[in-house]
Amino acid sequence: MISFRLLGKWTSLVLISAALAALLRLGGLPAAELLGPMIAGMFFALRGVVLHVPRSVFSGAQAVVGCMVALTLTPSILTSLGRDWPIMVVVVCMTIAAGGVVGFLLMRLGSLPGNTAAWGMSPGGAAAMTAMAESFGADVRMVAFMQYLRMFVVVLTASGVSRILLGHAADLPGAYSWSPDFDAPLVPLLQTLALVAGGVLLSGRLRIPAAAMLLPMLAGAALNSMGIVTLVLPHWLLWTAYASLGWYVGMRFDRETVLHVLRTIPQMLLATFLLIGLCCVSAWLLTVWPGLDPLSAYLATSPGGLDSVAIIAMGSGCDVGFILALQTLRLFAVVAAGPFVARLVCRISGVSARGSGIAP
Repeated sequence: MISFRLLGKWTSLVLISAALAALLRLGGLPAAELLGPMIAGMFFALRGVVLHVPRSVFSGAQAVVGCMVALTLTPSILTSLGRDWPIMVVVVCMTIAAGGVVGFLLMRLGSLPGNTAAWGMSPGGAAAMTAMAESFGADVRMVAFMQYLRMFVVVLTASGVSRILLGHAADLPGAYSWSPDFDAPLVPLLQTLALVAGGVLLSGRLRIPAAAMLLPMLAGAALNSMGIVTLVLPHWLLWTAYASLGWYVGMRFDRETVLHVLRTIPQMLLATFLLIGLCCVSAWLLTVWPGLDPLSAYLATSPGGLDSVAIIAMGSGCDVGFILALQTLRLFAVVAAGPFVARLVCRISGVSARGSGIAP
């Protein structure tokens, strides 16, 4: 009887999550496949429905996100990185520093707990930051909310800026595919799943925070770029990983956390706009140094939403290769430097690097 009741709860959660994700996707919101399950998980948790995502499933979702990051490193992007790497390195360092400054100000002047502000304002890789934050002691619920609020604001501002500079809305290429991609090539799929499984198994043996994501990301980037393996991420695998992350985060919310989130939204919005403003300095540098056009420079330095920025760039006639190369380099850099920056900001602020401040 208990098993049927539990099955009924999970079935309801899956159906509601799918419906919310579809509505968010139709509304054009980014990361709908993660936000829908997260909202559904929050609703179930606040209603007192007790469900748990196993830690191994969460680690598997981290590993899939790591493969997704690795998949962004394509030969064309490597070519662009090799040609323009000096200015890209400078801009990426400026962007990471901007995120650290904004996180520091939030920690000192705002009301966010512990090192959550440092992780929540990391400029890029929202899914990766959410997947890694808990391993480093941050409140994963607050980090997820901050990251996706920032992504939403960044996408809206990027769309608005492209409309202002172009004089019309960017032409978005192609419609979103609802196919689960069950016909993905078998050998590349098995290689990808082996990389995911290896990340999960090794993460249980190595004392490296977020190893389940970092190991597949580094190994996958190297092997895929050298042509040794071919990574493939069919929609059903990404949807499963995103849903697992969303449920893991959403079902940890309680009334106290929701009230705290609502109180801190003005701080988060102010911090997001400050981060965007600081990134505009990097955009101005790109227009001066390599002579990039203003829209390409702005999109290349937008702090988050690699996939959404890519869609806007491809529909606006910008320098897509440069934009994707810089966004990809920043994504790798943010994921690699995130723990160091968070610790540094916490040390300067006099806050524990592993204290979240809100009980899970």
